[in-house]
Amino acid sequence: MRAEIISCGTELLLGHITDTNATYLAQSLASLGIDLYFISQVGDNQGRIIETLRRAWERSDLIIMTGGLGPTEDDLARESISALLGETMQVDTVLETELRGIFAVRNVIMPERNVKQATLIPSARPLSNPLGTAPGWWVEKDGHIIVAMPGVPRELYRMWEREVIPRLVPYTGGLIFTRLLRVWGLGESAVEERLDSVIHSDNPTVATYAKSDAIDVRITAKAETREQAEQQVAAMERRVREILRHHIFGIDKDTLQSVVGKYLTERGQTLAVMETLTGGLLSSRITDVPGSSNYFAGGLVTYSTELKVQMGVLPEILEQYGAISEETARAMDHAVRGRLGVDYGLGITGVAGPDKQEDRPVGTVHIAIEGPEGVVTGMGPGWRASRDDNKRLAVLAALNLLRLYLEGVKKG
Repeated sequence: MRAEIISCGTELLLGHITDTNATYLAQSLASLGIDLYFISQVGDNQGRIIETLRRAWERSDLIIMTGGLGPTEDDLARESISALLGETMQVDTVLETELRGIFAVRNVIMPERNVKQATLIPSARPLSNPLGTAPGWWVEKDGHIIVAMPGVPRELYRMWEREVIPRLVPYTGGLIFTRLLRVWGLGESAVEERLDSVIHSDNPTVATYAKSDAIDVRITAKAETREQAEQQVAAMERRVREILRHHIFGIDKDTLQSVVGKYLTERGQTLAVMETLTGGLLSSRITDVPGSSNYFAGGLVTYSTELKVQMGVLPEILEQYGAISEETARAMDHAVRGRLGVDYGLGITGVAGPDKQEDRPVGTVHIAIEGPEGVVTGMGPGWRASRDDNKRLAVLAALNLLRLYLEGVKKG
């Protein structure tokens, strides 16, 4: 099956947003064993969209469109597909009822222009979108398939995984099963290098993808039955785990914060943090997990030296070692553990940038964790990134150190 992606939106051509949807879909198509030959971007102009669609229709079996499903005049995906196929759009009463129900739940009167989001053509079937107001289209005609999905990433991801992939299975030559192993502490090239002995496997396939919070290792097998595919993936997963070992922190939708939360919940223990360079981002990331109030007591953002002292950090430590040091991180974890009365206290300090502080270079990070079993410390590798990225990476380094500490306790 030959596939093609068409991303709709003038904002893409102006460089206002990056087409991460196309990257995500390309990776997924590769794991499904579907050949992707072309990716196009086209502005919100119906003539050019139809022209791009017609060219795709002539050379591809599967056309995946993103964007252009909104209610405004410049959302033209449906109209363009209809014009290409010579079919008339009509309002589907079931979809209209569902759409009006969404607005009713919000206590908002639905603008009548939104009705076009409830239209179909004879060759189209709706794709459910519980995260938004725009259902997608699955169109089959004359041996071709057109899939139209919203451009909002979270809506697209769910629709693709829940609605589209199951429909594509009959066209992939077998049943597909995929497992993601999530890795932290190694760069993508290092992961790929370590996996050299398995990365060239044809079935199951092994591929690496750099994400903002991890390196993902995707293992995908194709077989006649789900059980056979799962067995093939499981066998390969064992080999990958033997190679990457403790660098693997989770699978599929796991995050470092969700894994840490799971361990703390299982143990019935609590956590508090004192942070400087991350400015509250660490606490925010921890509380991204539903139910985190069961184990996360809270966080102290002690950005100034004075507040550190008020919260329990001994002034002589700051005077002797400076605010950016392992000793201060250890004093911070001890202070917050005692002040908030938790099982684990985590302290993190460093230099986010863009300028060095206390003669420490940008990217310096000191992390310390105090718990019932003692204290562990860690350092960031000295990233030379932007201020935002340095803060994000410091948060992930802290969560990973806590994860390793809890796993060591758990296994011990």
